[in-house]
Amino acid sequence: MKNLAIIPARGGSKRIPRKNIKDFRGKPIIAYSIQSALQSNLFDEVMVSTDDQEIANIAIRYGAKVPFMRTENTSNDYATTMDVLKEVEGMYKTIFNKEFDYICCVYATAPFISKEHLNTGYTLLKEEHLTSVYPIVAFNYPVWRGLKINEAGETEMVWPEFSNSRSQDLEKVFHDAGQWYWYDPKKVSDSLFTDNSKSIVLSESEVQDIDTIIDWQMAEMKYGLLQNLK
Repeated sequence: MKNLAIIPARGGSKRIPRKNIKDFRGKPIIAYSIQSALQSNLFDEVMVSTDDQEIANIAIRYGAKVPFMRTENTSNDYATTMDVLKEVEGMYKTIFNKEFDYICCVYATAPFISKEHLNTGYTLLKEEHLTSVYPIVAFNYPVWRGLKINEAGETEMVWPEFSNSRSQDLEKVFHDAGQWYWYDPKKVSDSLFTDNSKSIVLSESEVQDIDTIIDWQMAEMKYGLLQNLK
């Protein structure tokens, strides 16, 4: 089996400037994703897709490959993750005549990624012949008791039928952990979320969305706590 890890890392992050290489507890945050992928021993290549030379240099320093730079089409604010993945697949085939059995998209700002979870996801994908596998985490509050503000400015329940339900009686709802996505490139064309997808469930302590500086600080705190528990 030939496996490829693709780490998308555009240079033009807006909410947190230079987010993909910003220092996270002593090293660029992208280094954690690169090192987890390398240490898993699952990949023939771990590559970074970037349009930024500084990011490319840092990626190479930490052991990833940057065999080509990202094109203008996938470097703007509107390019999707799938646009990037399919471009990488196509360039490997065109430039190197290489195709891969399985691919894992690994996000650059996900320091909680573990090689154990990558292995679990890969085994599930391969043994159950799935289209994709990715980690999820439960919402920390029942979404069924969500509130909204209506046009009159009043607060009301989104689902009033659950107004008297006990939290523990409501169905648990999960969201994408935003860390990695294993997939079969022969089966995926336009979405990693398919009818033939499965997931592994992570704890809240292993997940942190990082979109703001407060998120970043929370992630550093969580990471430190996890390391102290090991």
